[in-house]
Amino acid sequence: MEEEEAELRNPFPSPPSHYTNYTTHNLDLLKLLKERVDDGDVSQVNQHEVLSDQTDVPDWPLTQLERPRVDWIREEGAWTVFGDTWPIEERHATLAELGMTQLYPSDPNIDRRPALLTVLKSMLVTYSHMLNGLLAPPPTTTSSNLPEEWRRHTEWIGTMSLNLTAAANELRPVQARGNLELMMRRQLGLRREETQSIHAKCDELEAKLSQLSGSALEASKGYDDAEEGSTSTEAIQVEGLAGATVCPFHLSAKKRLFIDYTSRLLLLPR
Repeated sequence: MEEEEAELRNPFPSPPSHYTNYTTHNLDLLKLLKERVDDGDVSQVNQHEVLSDQTDVPDWPLTQLERPRVDWIREEGAWTVFGDTWPIEERHATLAELGMTQLYPSDPNIDRRPALLTVLKSMLVTYSHMLNGLLAPPPTTTSSNLPEEWRRHTEWIGTMSLNLTAAANELRPVQARGNLELMMRRQLGLRREETQSIHAKCDELEAKLSQLSGSALEASKGYDDAEEGSTSTEAIQVEGLAGATVCPFHLSAKKRLFIDYTSRLLLLPR
């Protein structure tokens, strides 16, 4: 028993010892037991008598393999695991619930800024009084039973510090939402900048392609004009049946094929 309690207090406890009981065979036996005991309570029957035709029926009750009752957990509002009780709706206990002095309102719907500002001012004043207490002469014999002034101020500063820390921790969800909103806005701005740079690059490429296309058209037009001028001045001689055809190399391929085809037609016998 002491070993189990020590294991529960371990920050990293081992799995429960009965986890090895959750085998396929044992789960099938539990299912069969529920089918054979329809109306009665499964925990009140003798599982060895009901499952007498089955093999390897364990000595421990099969009802231990049943899942936890969720409705019971909801009724109690908490569940127990590894010796600790955890509520269904996780919430942090207030300073008043922990038995400490709470200097700000517990209702989160009330604005706590005035109260926290008052706590902060009181802390500064108390710190000044504590310094004065440290500089004061030692107490006399008549006032030795009274608590020292600096000690009282130190305890009060500790109480106010706990209040400021607790109030700041309760604002963690609000801070997380604010940080998430800021991060999303930053990502949106970066994406807009990247989109604008992409559009600018596309416009630059489009202008470059238009310039290259115009240059290519001008070069092609000049080449066609030069080709037409050279072909008009060339002498294409087609002689008789035994004649030869002069086809300069600077002529286009289509024109050479046309001249060759015409020459063959002239050479055919009639």
